[in-house]
Amino acid sequence: MPAKSTNSDDGDRELSGAAAGASDLAARVVSSAAHDIGGFIRAQREAAQVSMRQLAQLAGVSNPYLSQIERGLRKPSADVLAQIAKGLRVSSEVLYVQAGYLEQRPHSPIRDAVLAETAINERQKQVLLEIYDSFCRENESSRPAAAPDFAESAAIPDTETSLGEQDD
Repeated sequence: MPAKSTNSDDGDRELSGAAAGASDLAARVVSSAAHDIGGFIRAQREAAQVSMRQLAQLAGVSNPYLSQIERGLRKPSADVLAQIAKGLRVSSEVLYVQAGYLEQRPHSPIRDAVLAETAINERQKQVLLEIYDSFCRENESSRPAAAPDFAESAAIPDTETSLGEQDD
């Protein structure tokens, strides 16, 4: 009967295999996100009928770097995305959401109007939207939880006051 192995190398291999699996998964997620944003940028560039060389120049990045972004080999930083958005004349928020840097915000007429405005730059648009969002959050948190009860009590007249007024 063979002797049972008491070597801890087997456990170490299992742990390193699990760590490698988690690392591979993380790499695939990052690669997928990079590919998604790259494909989106390429589609936007082609829709705008701008060459890769022109966009690279407008965005202030090298042509090879932009090519790597579009092919999903690199995931651009938020700063590079802002430069690309400026070159494409799209909202940087759209690229941030697509890249996973921001969560999708619900559409509203105010948000849409700010993003469509051409008289202000991208940074100013972002600041306005941040202020608007903070006001919305503040108003949501300050709303009374018992609003329906308050409305009902306001609709029912106080009988003592009503009777007292009738006696006069």
